[in-house]
Amino acid sequence: METAARTAPAAVIVAIDGPSGTGKSSTSKAVAAKLGLSYLDTGAQYRAITWWMISNGIDIDDPAEIAVAAAKPVIVSGTDPSAPTITVDGEDASGPIRTQDVTSKVSAVSAVPEVRALITQLQRDIAAGAGQGIVVEGRDIGTTVLPDADLKVFLTASPEARAARRSGEIKGADVTATKEALIKRDAADSGRKTSPLAKADDAVEVDTTELTLDQVIECVVTLIEEKRAAK
Repeated sequence: METAARTAPAAVIVAIDGPSGTGKSSTSKAVAAKLGLSYLDTGAQYRAITWWMISNGIDIDDPAEIAVAAAKPVIVSGTDPSAPTITVDGEDASGPIRTQDVTSKVSAVSAVPEVRALITQLQRDIAAGAGQGIVVEGRDIGTTVLPDADLKVFLTASPEARAARRSGEIKGADVTATKEALIKRDAADSGRKTSPLAKADDAVEVDTTELTLDQVIECVVTLIEEKRAAK
């Protein structure tokens, strides 16, 4: 049975950032569910707009073309941590956005300033409307999207651990190839001019390499409870 200490205050906003394969999604969903908070996967939004671009024949190698089309799709994110959803123009996109084709192109699309501006505003609106509080996961939440979040957590892990986790999620994936793809995406996300992947100065870094998922979840829950107690 959950205790009263597990109930988060209405205004708590938690930003969880980090590269792929560090456990952001699993941790964020579990923490949100445990504390009765909403949950937002911002990466899914960038995947969704990338999928729309691919489906509509937009040249992914042409930032100008992407910029012109950026405002056309209507992306809606469900924030229930037990069943998060995402739709594009009313169509369920939860499956299509996880394809390798989308994965290989999302960095290019998300690097376009017009795309980031639109999605960032969408994310801020969702966070502002989450009356009971929210856990928002991504790559620039603590630094750009929600710089005033009550708690910022930056998850890390060794490239080997991240590759093993990510390849385990994809049937038939090669660990070595997955590691190389992760490192390439890290470079792209960290090196982009607009809202690069970075740890906020006031974020708490948690290395998940040697931790189980339950340990990471408990660590973040404890950090939130400490933040609440300090208010």
